[in-house]
Amino acid sequence: MRIDAHQHFWRYHADEYGWIDDSMAALRRDFLPAESLREMAATGCDGCIAVQARQTLEETRWLLALADAHPRIAGVVGWVDLQAGADRVRQQLAPFASHAKLVGIRHIVQSEPDDRFLLRPRVLEGLAVLPEFGLAFDLLIYERHLAVATDCVARFPGHRFVLDHLAKPNIRDGGRDVWERGIRALAAHANVFAKLSGLVTEAAWNRWTAEQIRPYLDVAFDAFGPDRLMIGSDWPVCLVSGSYARTMAVVVDYIAARPAGEQRAVLGGNAQRFWRLEDDTVEARSGRAAPARGGV
Repeated sequence: MRIDAHQHFWRYHADEYGWIDDSMAALRRDFLPAESLREMAATGCDGCIAVQARQTLEETRWLLALADAHPRIAGVVGWVDLQAGADRVRQQLAPFASHAKLVGIRHIVQSEPDDRFLLRPRVLEGLAVLPEFGLAFDLLIYERHLAVATDCVARFPGHRFVLDHLAKPNIRDGGRDVWERGIRALAAHANVFAKLSGLVTEAAWNRWTAEQIRPYLDVAFDAFGPDRLMIGSDWPVCLVSGSYARTMAVVVDYIAARPAGEQRAVLGGNAQRFWRLEDDTVEARSGRAAPARGGV
């Protein structure tokens, strides 16, 4: 089964999506599952993980409601206030605890003015609660945060973390050395996976080539290995730089010569394993009882 590990949905309101500036004006509209499902069907993708874009509990509830209505949303990465203290984090998560499709939590760390946000005592206290609910944590960071993220994950060797967008390397200008050192240090922790997503928007929009992105994929595969990487589109944000099909093809074409088992892992198997998507199909899972550069 193929799984797109990173999609967003929203009903656009300017005051809630201030990061969508004039250069991204094409994103100033609603993006809902029916549209993404057409794109997925055209590229042979069976399911997706919906990831928060607003830092509200309402966002988490709304994404879970979308997942209930659309079986091909295999899981939801929501938001809770990790700085609220352990007891309050538990209280925030309690209403969602029985929902099979809540698979992770994310905070938009890249936008925090404090580059050491992930090491704040209250954040660490909140992160410590997530395994009690079987939840992973998405790391949405820039290159400059990699050392802090590495320190953070080292404190939680039993937790599951996944790096979004490979920490947004500077593909546009070809910078790689500092980013590569940080990626390799983070990847040394076996509890960290990474999404091969968001890369086309870190390249020159609509002027990038797959060859320009390949060196960053080389580093990712060498550092994480094929068993800790997963394909993701970052739809609809990717649309500012390329179509859904072209975005996904960057990774699909890159791994085309690799063994079939590695291809299956990157295209869906690793996502199933990381997020514990236990059923054989997205449809079967849906039947379970429901007890920077601006981009996200």
